[in-house]
Amino acid sequence: MNSASSIYDNLGGAQRLQELVEAFYARVQRHPDLAPLFPADIRPVMEKQFQFLSQFFGGPALFSEAHGHPMMRARHLHVPITEARAEDWLGCMAGALGDIGVEEPLRSFIVARLSGPARHFVNRPDE
Repeated sequence: MNSASSIYDNLGGAQRLQELVEAFYARVQRHPDLAPLFPADIRPVMEKQFQFLSQFFGGPALFSEAHGHPMMRARHLHVPITEARAEDWLGCMAGALGDIGVEEPLRSFIVARLSGPARHFVNRPDE
């Protein structure tokens, strides 16, 4: 991991980010608590996730160019996100990073970077 480069560059750019998004949503769609939160046609969600992560990881600002300011918490208020679901989401991301061969310390760095936002999206108590 080159600490002078962005996560986007350390990950390997757009192609590797696309691989990550695909591996991540394959896991999400199999997860019993997360899958019901997503539409049957997951492709538009995947595209927005790719755009957002590109920007969030220091690559091109694709999300803002297409949709304006991210305002991610507000965009997710309609989704019942609990602490447990945030942790499950992070677990799917950690697994997807492993699936595409991202090695340490980059894998843990990415999960840690996503942990704050994932927990910030929590808008419901655990059941």
